[in-house]
Amino acid sequence: MSEETQGAEAPEQLEGGTYEVLRRRLQKHGDDLRARLSKLNSARQTVFGAVEPSLVATERISTEYNCVARDIVSIGGNKLLFGYNVQMGLKAITDVADVFGCYHYDNGEHHFAKTETSPLDDPEFQEDFAYLYKYYRETVFAKFLVIGPNLYMAFRVGKAVEDIKCFKWLLLGNGEMRYIGNRFDHEYQFPPQRDFEWTRAHRGMYREGLHPHVSIEDRLFVETVGGDLTVKIEDNTESGEGIYEESVTNEDQTLDDAEIHYAVVGSLILLRILPYQEKDYRHLVYNEKTKTVTRIDSIANSCVLLPEDHGIIFSDGYYLQTGETKQFQNELSDMLFERRVASPNGEDFLYAFYNRLSGHYILMPYNLITQGVETPIVCNGHTLFDDGELVYFRDGDDAQKHHALQIWQTPFSAELKTTGEHKDSFLFKVGNADVVRCMAECYEVLNLLQKDDSYEGLYHDVANKTGDIIDTYFWAGDEAAQNLRAALVEIKGAADSAISEFEKVSQLRESTRRQMKEVGDRATETTRRARGLRPD
Repeated sequence: MSEETQGAEAPEQLEGGTYEVLRRRLQKHGDDLRARLSKLNSARQTVFGAVEPSLVATERISTEYNCVARDIVSIGGNKLLFGYNVQMGLKAITDVADVFGCYHYDNGEHHFAKTETSPLDDPEFQEDFAYLYKYYRETVFAKFLVIGPNLYMAFRVGKAVEDIKCFKWLLLGNGEMRYIGNRFDHEYQFPPQRDFEWTRAHRGMYREGLHPHVSIEDRLFVETVGGDLTVKIEDNTESGEGIYEESVTNEDQTLDDAEIHYAVVGSLILLRILPYQEKDYRHLVYNEKTKTVTRIDSIANSCVLLPEDHGIIFSDGYYLQTGETKQFQNELSDMLFERRVASPNGEDFLYAFYNRLSGHYILMPYNLITQGVETPIVCNGHTLFDDGELVYFRDGDDAQKHHALQIWQTPFSAELKTTGEHKDSFLFKVGNADVVRCMAECYEVLNLLQKDDSYEGLYHDVANKTGDIIDTYFWAGDEAAQNLRAALVEIKGAADSAISEFEKVSQLRESTRRQMKEVGDRATETTRRARGLRPD
């Protein structure tokens, strides 16, 4: 190698070496932060207590006739209503006892005992119930739905899932209810199925050219012409290539034949696209940081936001702003978002989705610190008691007399459970919710440090995030909080240094990429010309 060549390569080696040193330094400080967080979490659990989800017991409820279990609900005072449908043909007249049972739950013995008296003995309710089953011969019980202080009993009276009749009760607490009436079908409503609004693309967003496309706020470019659906990140109509492609049915459609909707959620751009002459919308999620596109059709029915702007969650998975995504395999579709339950510790959230036709639920427990859902729960009915015990069953469509209910201990209690032994500790004075939020944001930093540097603005995000944590949580420098501040300051310093170094490395990479493209183009052109020449 000549001296000139060595001299030309020296700056690149130096700059690349400096950048790699900073990368290693970030990883080292990240490991330090992780260790401190582990110790802080142990101390937090000692002060505030920790409830790990665990199976407590499996109990059985027996009914007089073979029936298909449909739903359960806790009405306070450790009382449980069990709703089911008697197998057709067994009885000519349907009584309240053929559809509902009221049970007392002994949370010490984990046993269900049928109560001698029931709120359902109300004469007005009995009369309305008998009228419903007499004049609507196809009536079947569908679901319990709690909205505020009210309980709704929904019955399907036709073949469509929208053919619903409802009875309304006021929950008084301690297992008592007061019957309100049967004219409240219009109040039986699920919450909004999306925490965002779709915006439809219009002609003012079109970019004409050889390969025309639709501009999504000048951040993303989409088209369905030329035989495929293409997503591009460059406003270049001279080329039809993009970062994502999939075929469409009609290859001859024009730009305005497709129906395109979008929604911006932080660094995520959600797309809802109906190509020409197709029946089903396609749903895509583009991540502006990782520059990747993922098809997630399950967001068509319901898609809600995760806490602290972490991302989105849907019936079979979740997608985080940082690019982490997980989709679970199940055969359920057309799931509606039913409710969100937050634990009093500020760490756990339970998202429930429901299928109106089959009666299936999918429960998605999301942890703010670990930022993920471990295992969804698929069941036919579920309810939470005030002490955080979750009861659910999986009966399916088979009629039977004995119904198995699983009982799980969860952190979703009505109040935060603390031992009271550490009220003078530093962490108790800070508060569990504040500690959890700080830890969650620190784990966001750790997740960023695991990213490849192709993640756009990686070191800017690391520097900004660590700076925000340092400024927001003044107590993070205390030794009782494992002095998280010390590790965060080191990470921020290394990230600030890496910003300028990465710009140099990026310029070298871009220069190399351009040179390789030029050489490749020349080689392609030379090969093309050679094909037209004589062999000699």
